[in-house]
Parts: sequence; structure tokens; C-alpha cells
Amino acid sequence: MNTPTQLKTTLETVSTLERKLNIQVPASEVQAAFETAYKSIQKHVAIKGFRQGKAPIKAVKTMYGDRVKQDVVNDLVQKYYSTALREHALDPVSFPTIEFDALDEGKDFGFTAEFEIRPNVTLKKIEKLPLKREKFELKSTFIDEALEDIRKNRSVNVPVLENRNAQMGDIAVLDFKGFLETGELENGSAEGHELELGSNMFIPGFEEGVVGMAIGSDKEVKVAFPEGYHVAELAGKPVTFKVTLHKLLKKDLPELNDEFARSLGGKTESLEHLKESIRKDHVQREEKRVRDETKSRLMKTLVENNPVDVPKALMAEQKKSLVEDLKKRMESQGMGAEQFEEYKDKWDSDFEETASFMIRSSFLLDKISLDKNLRATDADLAAKFEEYANQTGIELARVKEFYGDEDRASRLRYQITEDKVVDWLIANADVKDVTREEIEKDEKENGKN
Repeated sequence: MNTPTQLKTTLETVSTLERKLNIQVPASEVQAAFETAYKSIQKHVAIKGFRQGKAPIKAVKTMYGDRVKQDVVNDLVQKYYSTALREHALDPVSFPTIEFDALDEGKDFGFTAEFEIRPNVTLKKIEKLPLKREKFELKSTFIDEALEDIRKNRSVNVPVLENRNAQMGDIAVLDFKGFLETGELENGSAEGHELELGSNMFIPGFEEGVVGMAIGSDKEVKVAFPEGYHVAELAGKPVTFKVTLHKLLKKDLPELNDEFARSLGGKTESLEHLKESIRKDHVQREEKRVRDETKSRLMKTLVENNPVDVPKALMAEQKKSLVEDLKKRMESQGMGAEQFEEYKDKWDSDFEETASFMIRSSFLLDKISLDKNLRATDADLAAKFEEYANQTGIELARVKEFYGDEDRASRLRYQITEDKVVDWLIANADVKDVTREEIEKDEKENGKN
């Protein structure tokens, strides 16, 4: 098929997703592009001996011929590449690699453009997908445990007044100095250190060794570093600590009553109100966690059941984005370039696998949203604005103003669409509600850490 200007285009299939366009621009179009370029320069340049805009075309060609050639190449490629894409109904997902012949006035101009296209997504199985969903149940002891944690966080340390030796749960104030068989342990000493016995914050066996000590007494505590200790040269090695116990403290917990509940601030009015707030917040967090984890397992199953080709250009772009995100996070944690490079090389295949999964799932979600008419509507967007306004207390007009930005609105539309597709998939899946223990067992058997 040719255009009215007699542009000649042919399409080659290089691979599953790679295409190559061969484009031949007729001499008449080439000449017209040259004349337009020369006239444009003629209007604006001043050549010695001629008034601005009056220099003869011949003089312009002599002085600006190379520049005009480059401009004409760019114009012809940009114009007729787009024309050829429309002619062949192509949807590239990568920038083209362009190669072109020599350009001369009055002659045909040929160039090629090689690029990747979107894969043709075929949905093979999207209904009755096997899906295990965690059946969340609030533990009967959760609220009491949460309250106890809050009490501990608001506790104060007071001296142990009884005349007794150290026991689990005490906070021992002690000096210690460690010795290896080869000499003193580097960075293995402290003075006035507060250690809660039973917190497992020290080398295994050390806290047990302090239990039973009397205030003011000295003791040698013999332990060994764990085999998997993070300092390799110390792993498994025996160490002796010379310990002096100076005093014992204990946590003084506030009484659990309405006054305590009100002291936490906010809108808490009573202990019962506090318990209900703890329950509600926990249930909301857990329901979100369950949904997120269910979605993750669902998407994995969806991708496994619906193979999609991944364009190499998108793969490289997504992988680069993942690596750059990792670099920023490692830098924020104070890690250096050497650690980053080591980690990047070690987990290179994981980056590729993750990038591939993200691209495949994105294509599938897009296809399902089209086939099942699940794209975000203006009504969906309006409902989400109201939801955000209610959740945050921000005026609805301010929320709408925030999402007046095109990029933000686009991201929100995608999020809404994704949620609608996930809801549809779950509603049409073969769902089995199971315990958290069963899910963890499956993940362990499947090699998930």
C-alpha cells in the first residue's frame, strides 16, 4: 500500500517482536524538503553583500549546504517514519534504530527503521485460577498483648529494692570486657551498660550467665560466638567475659485504666475506646496485608497461565529502573558504591526475573481491563477523590486540585483500573481460604524466602 505522494514502504519481521521498515521517499518530496529548508535559512541569515533575507539561494547552498542536509534528513525521517507506522498500523514500544542512504537533491531518499512492537496478548486462562487466600482471624490475646507493649514503651526504669540476685526480666547495669584465646576482644567491652535479661540482645548464653549474680559481684561468663555470626573471623570462637554487676533495675509499668488511655493523646477517651481503636487499626492493616499478598500470588498465577513475549527494550528499561531504585535505597542507608556493585552483580538474574514479571503482568492487566470493560471511569475517579478526602480530612476541592496534574491523575487511573481487574480476577478465581501456616508452608516448599 502506498500513500498519495508515492512513498514506498515495506515491512520486515525480524523476530517475534522486532520489525524493520524500509522507506523510500520520492525525489519530489526530497526536493521540496530542500527548498523549504533553504528558504527558511534565506529569511534569517545575513550574507555579506546582501540585505538580510535577500541572499540568493545559490549563496545559501554554498554556505549552509551541510547544515541543510542534516536538517532535511531529520525532517524526512521524522515525517515519513510516522507516516509508515500509520500505514502499517504499528505500535512501537522502543525508539527506532535508523539507518539511511546518502541524501542528494532531486533523488529518492531511502532509510530503514528497526524497532520493537507491543506483543499480541492472548488470554489463555483468566477464570478459575487456583488461589489460596489467607483466612485472617484476630487472635484472642492480641489486644492484651498490644496493651502490654504500650505499657512497656511508657514504662520507667526503677531500682530493684528487694535484696536478691539478678533474674530474667531485670535490667542489669554492668561492666564487661571480653577475651578471646588470643587476647582482648576488640570492641568487646563497655561500662555502665544496661542490659535487659531475657531480651536476647547479647551473645547466646551471656544473659543466662548474668542471672544469679549479686549486686557488686564479679563473674567470668564463658560463651561462644554463633557459627553464623556476622563477623566471620569470630564465628564459633569461644569468648570469656569478665563481668561486674553494679545494680539492678526493673520496669515500672503504668496502671492500665481510663487515665492511662487518655494519656496517650489523640481522641482516646477510655480504656475500652483504646481497645477498640487497637482492634480496628490492626484489622485494617491485616486486611490490607492479606489483600496485597493475595494479589501477589494471584498475579504470579496469572502470568504463569498466560505467556506474554517481553520486548527487550522494555526489559532493559524496567531492569535499569529497579537497579537505580536499589542504588538510592542503599545510598540512603549509608552503603557505598562497592557494596552496591557487589549486590547488583550477585542478584542480576533476580532483577531480570522481576522486570520480566512486572512487564508481563502489566500487559495482561491492560488486556483484561479492555476485554472486560474495567478501565477507570470518571465516576471511579470522583469516588476515589471523595474516599481520599474522607480518609485524610482534606477538603475535596484540594484533593481534586492535587490530581489536576495530568501525571498524578494518570497514575491514579491506572491504580483504580488495576484494582478493578484484581477484584474481577479474585471474584472469578477458584479461591481456597486457608490458614497463614499453610500459605507459609507452600511458600517454603516453592523456595520463597
